[in-house]
Amino acid sequence: MNLRTTSWLGLIAVWLVVLLTALLTRTLVPVDETRYAAVAWEMWQRGDFLVPYLNGEPYSHKPPLFFWLVHALWWLFGVQEWVLRAVAPLTALLALAATALLARQLWPKADTVTWLVPWILFGSVFYTSFYSWVQIDMLLVLFTVLAMTGLVRAGQGRGSGWIVTGVAIGLGALAKGPVILLHVLPIALLAPLWKRDAAPRFWRAWYTGVVASVLLGVAIALAWALPAAQAGGEAYKDAILWGQTASRVVDSFAHNHPVWWYLPWLAVLFAPWCFLPWVWSDLRQAEPARDEGLRFCLVWLLSVFALLSLVSGKQLKYLLPLQPAFALLVTRASGWPGSRMVSVRPWLLALMLLLVGMAGSVLPLVLHKAPWINAVHPAWGGLLMIVAITVFLLRPLPSAPYLLRISLLSVFVVAVAQLGVFRKAAPAYDLQAASRLLAKAQEEGREVAVITRYHGQFGFYGRLQQPLLYIAPENVPGWAKRNPDAYLVMVYRKGEPVYPQSVFTQPYRSGYLVIREGRAVAADPALPR
Repeated sequence: MNLRTTSWLGLIAVWLVVLLTALLTRTLVPVDETRYAAVAWEMWQRGDFLVPYLNGEPYSHKPPLFFWLVHALWWLFGVQEWVLRAVAPLTALLALAATALLARQLWPKADTVTWLVPWILFGSVFYTSFYSWVQIDMLLVLFTVLAMTGLVRAGQGRGSGWIVTGVAIGLGALAKGPVILLHVLPIALLAPLWKRDAAPRFWRAWYTGVVASVLLGVAIALAWALPAAQAGGEAYKDAILWGQTASRVVDSFAHNHPVWWYLPWLAVLFAPWCFLPWVWSDLRQAEPARDEGLRFCLVWLLSVFALLSLVSGKQLKYLLPLQPAFALLVTRASGWPGSRMVSVRPWLLALMLLLVGMAGSVLPLVLHKAPWINAVHPAWGGLLMIVAITVFLLRPLPSAPYLLRISLLSVFVVAVAQLGVFRKAAPAYDLQAASRLLAKAQEEGREVAVITRYHGQFGFYGRLQQPLLYIAPENVPGWAKRNPDAYLVMVYRKGEPVYPQSVFTQPYRSGYLVIREGRAVAADPALPR
C-alpha cells in the first residue's frame, strides 16, 4: 500500500470520527440547521422540487441544489436525520479530494503536496469545525475548487478546462447563487498576473474562454431559475433574479459590516497555520516569481479577499472557499521537499492553545449568560492547557510529518469542543420534543402561532404538515380569545418564564421556550419582552 493510499485512508478515518462525534453530541441547531432541514422537508412533503418552500411560502434565500442532494439521499435511505446531516460532510470530503487534484494540476512533480494538502485543509480548525453542520457553504467550496481546476487546465492549453469551469460556475450558482462568480472571475480576469509566459495571441482565446464558461454557467443556472421564477410568483421571481444578489452586494439586509471587518477574523480562518512563524518564513522564501502555481494561489487568495471585503454582507463562512488557496500555499511552501527539519518551537500556537484552555476552565465558573455554560466541566479547558505544553515541547521533525501532526492536533481540539461544550449545550438547542408537541396539536386541529419571526425550527423534527401562523404582539389578546384551544409559541430571551400553567417549557439558548394555550393567554396576555 503506497503512501498516498495510506494517507487517504487515515484522513477518511479521522473525518469519520469527527463526524460521528458531532452526530452523537448534538441535534440540529436553530436557526440555520433547522431552517434548511425544514425547507428540504417541506419540498419533499409537497412534492415540489422546483421551488423551495419554508412555512408555506416560497423560500428565495437559497437555490435548490443542496435540498436536491438531500432529497436524493432520502429517496435512497428514507427521511432520516443522519442522512440530512451527511450531505455537507460528504461534500467537504469531495472538496478535499478536489483540492488534491488541483495540487496535482499545479505541481505535477510534487507528490508530497498532493497527498499532504488535504490534511492541511482538513486541519484548518474552522474547516474541521464547520463541515459537520447542515450548511450549504461546503458546496460552494467544492465548486470553487473545481472551477479553479478548470482554469488551470485551460491555462495549460486544454480546452476541456473551460467546460469544467463553466459547469462548476453553474452548479455553484445552483448551490448558493451568483456569489460563485465573485470567487472565480477575479482569478480568470487577472490571469496575466499568474500566467506570465503566454504569447499575446493566447489572451484573445483566454478571455473568449472566460466568457464562454460564464455563459455556460449562466445557462445551467437559468435552466432552473426561469421556470422556478414563473412557478414561484412575482415576489419570488424578483428575489431570485435580482433582489437577493443586489441587496447583499450593495446594501446587505443582513450581516452588514464595514470593509475591514474580515481582517481580525483571518486568524480564526487560517488557524492553526497562521500561528506557526516558520510557515510565514517559508511563504516569504517561496519565490512565487519562479512558480506559476504559487502565483495562481496568491492571486486567488488576495483578489477574492479584497472583493469580498467590498461586499456589504459579511460572515466568516463566506471566506470558506479561500481556505483551499491558503492550504495550497502552506503545503507548497512548507511541505515540499518533506525532508527539511523543523526545529523552531511553535510557541505562538502553544500560547493560543494555553489561552483557550484557560478560558475554557474559567468561563464555566464565572459566566452566567446561559445555564448550560455552567454545566461545562473546567477539566476540558485544563486538557487543552496540557496539550499546549505538549505542543511547545514538540521535537524536531521533517516538515511534512510536522504539518501532519498539527493537523491531527486541530482535529483533537475540535473533538474536545464537541465533547466538552456542544454536548452540554445541546439540550438548550434541542427542539425535538417541542416539535412533536406542535405536530400533535396540528393533528388535533389546533392552530399553532408564533409571535417572533419563524425560521422553520419545528418543521423537520415535527414533520409538520401545515404552516405556523405569525401573530403580531399587539394582536395576541384578540387572537387568543377567538382561539382558546390554539397554541402560542413564545421565547424568553433572558430569565425564567412566569407562566406555571404553560403546556410546555424548556431551556432554550440563553432563555426559555414556552408554549401556552389560547385560553391561558387570554386570561394573562403578558408577553415576553
